[in-house]
Amino acid sequence: MEIGNRPWGSYYVLEDTNTYKVKRIEVNIDGRLSYQYHNKRAEVWTIVQGKALVTLNDKDYEYNAGEVVIIPLQAKHRIKNIGKEKLIFIEVQHGTYFGEDDIVRIEDDYNRSSED
Repeated sequence: MEIGNRPWGSYYVLEDTNTYKVKRIEVNIDGRLSYQYHNKRAEVWTIVQGKALVTLNDKDYEYNAGEVVIIPLQAKHRIKNIGKEKLIFIEVQHGTYFGEDDIVRIEDDYNRSSED
């Protein structure tokens, strides 16, 4: 299983195929991912634990466990843990390519570029 540690938390690749990829993503309290988009994949996030603030194309929405976020291809998106426990969500990517280098960062709290 591929594991990635990031400044905001960690992710675990549960399944990786030619047509989709599934990750379990954990976000630390007050952590947030970069504001980003993808050119080759869309995503669906299912919140399984915690409370999330999702920014989707410059609008903010709150999500709780059991709720689903649809992120279309090239939609700008970000998730932040606004709860009092670790935020956990399942990410299903679908498209033509699933590499980490298909992340185009618009804004990042940790000063990472698109290549980091």
